[in-house]
Order: sequence, then C-alpha cells, then structure tokens
Amino acid sequence: MKRDKLYVVLPAYNEEASLGKLLDRIGYHLYNAGIDHYEVLVVNDGSRDRTAQILEEYQEKMPLRVLTHEVNKGLGKTIRDGLLAASELADDNDIIITMDADDTHTPGLMPRMMGMMREGYDVVIASRYQRGARVYGLSKFRELMSLGASYLFRLLLPIRGVRDFTCGYRAYRATVLKAAFERYGDRFIDQEGFQAMVDIILRLRRMDVVFGEVPFILRYDRKLGDSKMNVKSTVAKTLKLIWKRRFEKE
Repeated sequence: MKRDKLYVVLPAYNEEASLGKLLDRIGYHLYNAGIDHYEVLVVNDGSRDRTAQILEEYQEKMPLRVLTHEVNKGLGKTIRDGLLAASELADDNDIIITMDADDTHTPGLMPRMMGMMREGYDVVIASRYQRGARVYGLSKFRELMSLGASYLFRLLLPIRGVRDFTCGYRAYRATVLKAAFERYGDRFIDQEGFQAMVDIILRLRRMDVVFGEVPFILRYDRKLGDSKMNVKSTVAKTLKLIWKRRFEKE
C-alpha cells in the first residue's frame, strides 16, 4: 500500500540567518518521528542575501525542491506558488504543511498535526489560542492585536474549529487544496500581503472542510532581524478583507 507523503512549504525572503537551522530541525524531528517520505519545497522570493546558496547546500543533504522568484513578490504570491506546486506534485491524501522560514515555528509539532489529519481533519492549524499554547518574544501590543483579530473573525466570520485565523503554520489535506484551486482558480490566493494567510481560511470555509487546531509554542524570541510585516498596512488590509468576505456571495 502506498504511503502518504508529506510536503513542507516554506516561503523565504532574506532568511540566511535562520533557514539552515530550520531545515536541520525539520530533518531531525521528521527522522525521530519515523517520517522519511517527505519533501521540503522552498519558494525563494527574490532574496538578496545568501538564502539561495544555503538552499543549494541543503539540496545535497535532504529532499529539497526550490522555486525561485527573481524579484520579491510578497507573501501572497509566494505562498500561492508554493501551495500550487505542492498540490500538483501531491496525491489526494498526501499532507501539505506550511510554516514560516524564520525558525519561529516548531517542527516537532508536525507529527501531531499529521496524526490529526489521519483522524479525519482536513485542515489543522497550529493555534496560539488553544489550551497549552505558549508565545515567547512577541510584544504585548502584537499579542493583543492578534487576540483582538481572533475575536473579530470569530464574531463576524465564524468557522467551527478555528480560533487562530492568522497563523501560517498549518497542515492541509492535498485534495482540499486541489479542490480549492479548481473552484477559485487565480482567486483562491489573490491577496498580496500577510492577509493572504487569513484569506486561505476564509475561502476554505465555503467548502466542505473539517477544521481543527492544535496548541503550539510560538518562539518569536528566536527570530533574527526585524519583522517583515508592516503592521498598520496589514491591519487596514485585513479589516477591508473581513468586510469584503463578510458580505460577498461567493
């Protein structure tokens, strides 16, 4: 019987300080969990540092596929290209996990997320709002902003099983992403910035998808360098997105 395969999608922009450590940790945790049927797919979004060279080195060490944007296109187009490539490579029951490339997400959670997928969930979100979750290194302002966003989404666009709409650390059943790309086409992921991760969930809420969450430890204290998020712009665009999705028919 054919084993399900895991695809790990990483959008990367100028991540030379963290990417190698993350790839090492992914390999370590998957090895210790007995998961050897996997492939890491990195979308290098026009990085100007040593990200490309690091990826070339790691292609000799692990199953790693690289997609390259010659110029920076932003998270929306980068995560779209990564998910589209993974869904085209994957069989229906394969699992696709997305996570940040800055080493703030803990790869040790992946086997647990995969276990939930085998229990019947279609999308599993690593959530900061489930019992047992922890957040380290994030400012109180950012924590409060994220918590407020969670309450706002649950009030205006509730989805059974979802509390964390913004975290990009997620597992998807490949058949769900295939169906979403077929249903929406280019509209499935058409937001350009960080709000693209929110919109993926909002698009999938209109489909027959079973969502679940698992508590996770966000290690923002391990992030090297400044955040790439423009907070004011992201808040404004996310509020606009909420309004648009709340009242649209499709």
